[in-house]
Amino acid sequence: MRNVLFILVSLSILSGTLFAVDATLKIEKDVEQRARIALVDGSAVPDERMFKILLSDLKISGHFLANKTHNVGDVTSSFILPVLKNSEYVLKYTLNQSNGSKLLVRLLKASNGTQLFKKSYAISGTAKTPFLLHKAISDINKVLKYPDISWINRYVVYATYSKPGLSEIRLADYTFNYRKTIVRGGLNLFPKWANAKQRSLYYTSYNGLLPTLYKLDIYTGAKSKIISSEGMLVCSDVSKDGSKLLLTMAPNGQADIYELNLASRSKTRVTKFNGIDVNGRYTDNEQRVLFVSNRLGYANVFKKSIRSAATSQVVYHGRNNNACDAYGDKIVYASRESNHAFGDNTFNIYLASASSGSTRPITTTGSNQFPRFSRDGAVVLFLKQQGNRTSVGYTNLASFQSLLFPYSGNKIQSIDW
Repeated sequence: MRNVLFILVSLSILSGTLFAVDATLKIEKDVEQRARIALVDGSAVPDERMFKILLSDLKISGHFLANKTHNVGDVTSSFILPVLKNSEYVLKYTLNQSNGSKLLVRLLKASNGTQLFKKSYAISGTAKTPFLLHKAISDINKVLKYPDISWINRYVVYATYSKPGLSEIRLADYTFNYRKTIVRGGLNLFPKWANAKQRSLYYTSYNGLLPTLYKLDIYTGAKSKIISSEGMLVCSDVSKDGSKLLLTMAPNGQADIYELNLASRSKTRVTKFNGIDVNGRYTDNEQRVLFVSNRLGYANVFKKSIRSAATSQVVYHGRNNNACDAYGDKIVYASRESNHAFGDNTFNIYLASASSGSTRPITTTGSNQFPRFSRDGAVVLFLKQQGNRTSVGYTNLASFQSLLFPYSGNKIQSIDW
């Protein structure tokens, strides 16, 4: 059971301090393919933190090369300072957080001040202000007809330990500037979004006699019991139509992948190996499952048909690959690259192709865990531990842009978005 929990939970990520952009990833998209943009802050009280969120949104999009100078000026004017005319666009904005949050943005052509886009955004409180900024940048990206980046508007959900034997489930924006606890009291782990709209999620409660999977509506607070099982119980994936779940269960002490039909409550045992099979992910139009198994004597990534015994190895780099995710033909996985019994080990994230067998690293330093594809497969989320510093990381697979956001708090047990 200790080995099962190691593969599922992997390394618990400790609290950390400020950490900048991952300097190990040097490959960047040709700057000529990215639009140069400058920002002008017209707020009565300019906010450096909000300015940096806008810079992060622009960078991780992969479509903009933003001027890092925090310029201050008049938003109503279409005058462009001469020093900004070497940019293609100027984004003027004003943010007011005195009574709720109100954001006004204007996108201008830097060459002549022509207005290309103008929009106002507002919410009743201030806690979700980062989401206003994300929405504005994703709208601007859309107006300029760049590939969609609406993933920046999504919630991240994660479980974090609060005290020994206790945990909480929280929501965050992708930068972790917004955080909110939605489940507290007892030991609640492994949150997984139930649908694309992020209205509901599944999580496992260890507060009763048996581990129990619940579904929670994050807006109404309504909670329903799905299934209980001895040993362990984790929802690792949800079908696109929300009708089926992939579960890791160990009713007889052996971890296997099961598919649960929510309408009939019938279970199909997908794996039957006399060992450890965990972390199932739908792939190949939900006809097969990607999962982690120790059937080679060490943890690695395999693929298996749901309806037949056909199983194949899909990752050939690394000899301790303990987490994975799938999107189309793409696979991301965490691989342990050192073996220190009493010290820190190096775990890196790799991107592989199920069809071609090609593999390339996404990270190269530190301990990196919990790789997760964005909803569109364009970006990979992961957690990086390096020394005493913990960060939430993102890599744009098309532009090779990488960002790390500092995470300060108790260790994270699992994460999903």
